Amino acid sequence: MKLGFEEAAVPFQGPTQRARFWTESWVRAQVYCPHCGRTNIEKYTNNRPVADFFCSSCKEEYELKSQKSKFGVRVVDGAFRTMRERLSESNNPNLMLMNYDLGSLSVKNLCVVPKHFFVQEIIEKRKPLAKTARRAGWVGCNILLGQIPDSGKIFFVRDGQELPKKEVLEKWQRTLFLRDEATEARGWLIEVMKCVELLGQQEFELDDVYAFENRLSGIYPGNNNVRPKIRQQLQVLRDNGYLEFMSRGHYRLRASS
Repeated sequence: MKLGFEEAAVPFQGPTQRARFWTESWVRAQVYCPHCGRTNIEKYTNNRPVADFFCSSCKEEYELKSQKSKFGVRVVDGAFRTMRERLSESNNPNLMLMNYDLGSLSVKNLCVVPKHFFVQEIIEKRKPLAKTARRAGWVGCNILLGQIPDSGKIFFVRDGQELPKKEVLEKWQRTLFLRDEATEARGWLIEVMKCVELLGQQEFELDDVYAFENRLSGIYPGNNNVRPKIRQQLQVLRDNGYLEFMSRGHYRLRASS
């Protein structure tokens, strides 16, 4: 994977259009599909409302967002209502996030957030546009990137270094089981996965996860049985190979094979 942009003639004058041309051309030429490993993904025709790229082999779709600075805890997205509707659709695209440097004309970071990590809890409603705006009353949304666990941020390139393709494909496969869960169930699983990550250790006890009971109660105030719910989610994560059950109340986070 070459991290530099091709310095071919750019058919645009504006800096935003030029950057978009470079980044999209680079993705089309360099990025493989993390789902099936196909060498190159392909670009849809312009102005498609949902996705920018697709894999002609496995049919996975990808939406690309790119910018010069690193992405923070929020990513600005489109219409709030449209995003909420997309969460339950099978064609909701995976999200690619690229951070580039125009000085060196190269990619610094590229990660993909698989679509099964998109649940209601990470979509934030923005304020309606002012009455003086061209699209007065329009309501957009933010993707709360900071609320997605690390296992849901799969890097191709990190700090200017390409990661091994085998590692990328394994990390993608590791969480595919989430696609078989209903949206609400996925939300709970993802929150418990985040709690496990916050512990910062490979092995942990059930009581360690119980320490997040108040946090989970705040996210799901209608649930009065948080501890049984935690045990249930740990069992699902164990059954799908994300965790290993070591002994009673003792778990280990399974590393990628």
